Amino acid sequence: MSSDPLPPTVEQIAATPTQFFTWNGYRCAYEVHRPAGEAKQPPLLLIHPIGVGLSRRFWDRFCAAWLAAGQRQTIYSPDLLGCGESEMPHVAYTPEDWAEQLQHFLQTVVKEPVVLVAQGALFPVAIALTQFQTEPNLVKGLILAGPPAWPVMTRETPTWQNKLLWNLFDSPLGNGFFRYARRPQFLRSFSAKQLFDAAEDVDAEWLETLQAGAADAESRHAVFSFLAGFWRKDYGGAIAQIHHPTLVVLGKTASSISQSGKGEQPNERLERYLGALPQGEGLVMGGRNVLPYEVTEEFVKGIVSFVEQLG
Repeated sequence: MSSDPLPPTVEQIAATPTQFFTWNGYRCAYEVHRPAGEAKQPPLLLIHPIGVGLSRRFWDRFCAAWLAAGQRQTIYSPDLLGCGESEMPHVAYTPEDWAEQLQHFLQTVVKEPVVLVAQGALFPVAIALTQFQTEPNLVKGLILAGPPAWPVMTRETPTWQNKLLWNLFDSPLGNGFFRYARRPQFLRSFSAKQLFDAAEDVDAEWLETLQAGAADAESRHAVFSFLAGFWRKDYGGAIAQIHHPTLVVLGKTASSISQSGKGEQPNERLERYLGALPQGEGLVMGGRNVLPYEVTEEFVKGIVSFVEQLG
């Protein structure tokens, strides 16, 4: 009698063949992870964070742990335009751009309702996806891993300020900054100070992944779009209109890079989100701001029941 196949390792997940689809004339990359047996509903669509060297590789640990836990949902993990193996046009990206890319992906590749799993400040991309009217509705629910501080998500930033910052970054000065920011010393320091609860968790795998992702300097345009703040708006009204079941997951030491979010405690942040979301649930666990990577197994255990109840 043959035994069941072993779950994939992180290395095997990272080596999964890349597939491509075309959106607006751009070649966009993605990968699919299917369980060994019959898949259960609903599949997951992972939305990776934007930052120096970040891409769908952010989710490798999560994908391996999800399948190793015996979960039977298919996982779709795309590279947003400007990141990873997707094309990297020299443009200023907005959350709506990435949401339109993912909407096309859902309509042409996935073709069934998914649970969106959005990391950090990519929550606005998930918001935009819920606002698109499609038949059938291709979003069943949302999982927010470490969403931004509530004051950050409800504060309008002037458009002129975004454009001014973009023009500053989109210059030889910005190019020099990117080359500095992709150095391992900077990546380690920034990750320890702003992302991870424990500095020792900023491991070689994390740093090597970021360095590999930042090797192509054209990836700086997505990073600079994020830093310029094109995603910063008052989303209070839009969040109140999300009628999909939504799970908010925060780290017990969750923090904010933005000055407006400094001082907000995780429980306070959670209360604010749950007070605004029509169908919100909340969970606080170990870790800080990159939960699917730093406390992978705990994150998987924390979201399983939510995903299964949507099946």
